[in-house]
Amino acid sequence: MTDRSSYISPFSTRYASEEMQYLFSNDHKFKTWRRLWISLAKAEQTLGLAITDEQIAELEAHKDDINYDVAEAREKEVRHDVMSHVYAYGKQCPKAEPIIHLGATSCYVGDNTDVIILREASLLVLKKCAQVLRNLAAFAEKYKALPCLAYTHLQPAQLTTVGKRATLWMNELTEDIENLEFQLSRLKLLGSKGTTGTQASFMELFDNDEEKVKRLEALIAADMGFDGCVPVSGQTYSRKVDSYFLAVLSGVAQSACKFANDLRILQSFEEMEEPFGKHQIGSSAMPYKRNPMRSERICSLARYVMVDALNAPMTASTQWFERTLDDSANKRISVAEAFLAVDAILQIYINVTDGLVVYDKVVNRRVMEKLPFMATENIMMESVRRGGNRQELHEALRVHSHAAAAKVKLEGGANDLIDRIAADDTFPLTKQEIEQHLDPTKYTGRAAGQVEEFLKDVIAPILARYPDSDIKAELSV
Repeated sequence: MTDRSSYISPFSTRYASEEMQYLFSNDHKFKTWRRLWISLAKAEQTLGLAITDEQIAELEAHKDDINYDVAEAREKEVRHDVMSHVYAYGKQCPKAEPIIHLGATSCYVGDNTDVIILREASLLVLKKCAQVLRNLAAFAEKYKALPCLAYTHLQPAQLTTVGKRATLWMNELTEDIENLEFQLSRLKLLGSKGTTGTQASFMELFDNDEEKVKRLEALIAADMGFDGCVPVSGQTYSRKVDSYFLAVLSGVAQSACKFANDLRILQSFEEMEEPFGKHQIGSSAMPYKRNPMRSERICSLARYVMVDALNAPMTASTQWFERTLDDSANKRISVAEAFLAVDAILQIYINVTDGLVVYDKVVNRRVMEKLPFMATENIMMESVRRGGNRQELHEALRVHSHAAAAKVKLEGGANDLIDRIAADDTFPLTKQEIEQHLDPTKYTGRAAGQVEEFLKDVIAPILARYPDSDIKAELSV
């Protein structure tokens, strides 16, 4: 039966995927601790410490069947999570008990696990970002040549295409992907640095043999799939690492929010629409409503991530000397929830981009309402070529444009600019000749070509790096 009397995070019940939730679960954390203890024991054995194959085999046999009841009972007594799990592991592995955590401090398992989870969670984020790009790439290709109004200051400016606009959304996300890939490329384990980062305990274990102490870290890093450990540290890895990663997650949130805001506006224009379920209810009071609730949720969660990203730099800047513990409570919330929130954002982003609706006829109608104004420069140039006076033509177009706009805005009438120009003898053009300038495809510039080049040169290489990211994201609620 579900416990409804205690707080439960919405990330668990409504937003984040099961796979991202698992990465930040206690089960994954404590199993990773045991992997690190096994790695430490193997490395110490390789370098000559008296650790037997039998002891390591015993540790391996119990690496996943964690006796949580023993660990939890012990922690109530000693108030130390790491030592509680060392104790519990030792109860399952009596022969290996003397060598579990040998020479290490709590941050050996705590911080190295955090780094491993940072990597795993980031790879999941990258996979989902790639799926968003895959969805938008198909969308951009389909609509690369469909003219639509482009805006500056949220006022109609010139024309672009629906597909070209999609490349703007994609381009921002590609920058986030490349930024996150860069951070992963330089991510290293903390290693086995000891209490204040001097590795004094390991120097004691290995009779002051510095080469063995250095080799110990190399063995552990390789076993965990890293190319090395940080060169120097206090007891912890630099909390700036968390700051770097949360800054990237904030970037993902910013990119998604920009897309969602654009879509919300386009939905109000009735040009585009996010997916809407067959039985979905838009409003409790207004049955006809089709509210962009998915895009609104993206924006809502994005604000949370952008604000949450401030936690990491504040934590990093206040670490005293070799370490303090005021990072712990903040860090375990802020880092986990940043990833959970971005995961939720990307789930929705994937879902929305997999079912975007374009109302071509509405898009075209809105283009044609404004196109006469945008065509005036071409009409003027053609009139000049036929002997007209550029300055007189410009003034006539200014007067007619303002009059036509007034009719639309003040009277609610149709845009009659073309009729006004055709009736003006200043212009040596017939109405039919003027209307030849009202082909929207003449005003989209290189938009279609830019889409093709962008998909080929920028998006295709990224998608090639994530060929297995064919994700369908169904929302829980």
